[in-house]
Amino acid sequence: MGSLAIAVTPFFFWGFVAASNGIFIPFCKSHFDLSQFESQLVGSAFYGAYFVSSVILYAIASATGRDLFGRFGYKRMIVYGLCISAFGALLIVAAANSASFPFILLAYFVVALGFGVQQTGAQPFMVGLGPIESGAHRLNFAGGVNSFGTVVGPIVLSFVLFGTPKGAPDVASIGSIRMLYCVVAAIFLGVAAFLFFSSLPEQKDDTPIARGWGALKKPQVLLAALGIFFYVGVEVTVDNNLGALLRTPGYLTAEGLAEHQISKYISLYWGSLMIGRWAGAVAVFNLTGAKRLAATIAVPFLAFALVLGVNRFYGNDISDLFAYGGCVAVAVAAFMFGQERPIKTLLVVSSLAAIAATIGVATTGIVSLYAIMATGLFCSVMWPCIFALGVTGVGSLKGQASSAMVMMILGGAIIPPIQGALGDALGDMRMSYIVAVACFAVLVGLTLLIRRSLKTQNIDLDQAIEAH
Repeated sequence: MGSLAIAVTPFFFWGFVAASNGIFIPFCKSHFDLSQFESQLVGSAFYGAYFVSSVILYAIASATGRDLFGRFGYKRMIVYGLCISAFGALLIVAAANSASFPFILLAYFVVALGFGVQQTGAQPFMVGLGPIESGAHRLNFAGGVNSFGTVVGPIVLSFVLFGTPKGAPDVASIGSIRMLYCVVAAIFLGVAAFLFFSSLPEQKDDTPIARGWGALKKPQVLLAALGIFFYVGVEVTVDNNLGALLRTPGYLTAEGLAEHQISKYISLYWGSLMIGRWAGAVAVFNLTGAKRLAATIAVPFLAFALVLGVNRFYGNDISDLFAYGGCVAVAVAAFMFGQERPIKTLLVVSSLAAIAATIGVATTGIVSLYAIMATGLFCSVMWPCIFALGVTGVGSLKGQASSAMVMMILGGAIIPPIQGALGDALGDMRMSYIVAVACFAVLVGLTLLIRRSLKTQNIDLDQAIEAH
């Protein structure tokens, strides 16, 4: 567990730093006098950087026949990624005083470029810290740590930038932005040094790989990459369009919610991701019998209580959120039914997410809202399941397979605008969630195709886990 605790440190800070986006985007909009569309280019820079970094890494491996992660070691490549992000954070410090929004976008792009390198290495690195059969459990644990970072990040960052809520300025000052990203750069460099000097294995594998398509010749890699595209896309689109849905008259209230009334629902959606990831992380602690059963049931509800507590701390009325505990109970039952097997779990949660999204489209009011937010519970364990399946049976192509999957985070930049355009065309944001239904249905189909592909290679990961 000591090595695992060190390895998940970057996951925490990815979530922690990502929490600054809610402050950074409004700052850019005000400081550079941008339209809402222009301010959202910050998000485009972020997702674009993930895609570009992954394409570069994949292209190098394809052209040279050598995987950079296998050659230099996964740990060292993660350290390099942290250093790139630290450089990007310092660029933001330099750009904060400038009148150039493109300079800000470039700096933010560099930060995310480092994130892309880190995530490409960190996912298989976590899988490689133990038996492949339990790789999804370690990724679930890492995802839970990442989600915890997103919960505490806004609180800590808001205190650093604004102090206490009373009398806080509406916009962060230039000095606050500089201070924030100086701290961020220092954190990145500190974590990089911590990992570099740690006793964690480098996990080198400099076995020559095939040039050209390489890992994408493996059907499970291509299918898993498509799975990541639709998973990230649907996870982001549910959130990005939720505010507009809640403000729609006649959906939750006759007049629609005001801006300041929607935060608790957005918070609960992202909290749902944390709830599921904490549940998935239970397997890492090697509990047995009654203790394991108790933890599997209790941990998700403890996470739910934490989300409610954070909202209560900020003064939100949480009385209409308590009944959401029923959705948490359904998710816990689904996780237990999945028995910690990637294919079975992915098939169950994708199917339930499709059903929940359908209920969200077909109904209105709190039932519809609960159903839409519950998709976050089912999304919560999809990434580790898809990723574990994508790197199964690929041998020395593991780093290249990881690059292919990480580049498909691009789905988060493509699918939300599609849903937004559909909502504009229909004049009905609720009906636009048919996009989410379609994405989850595609994920069900991709899961079945991955299972068939692995079986043709005489690989049954679920059976291997059961035997283990």
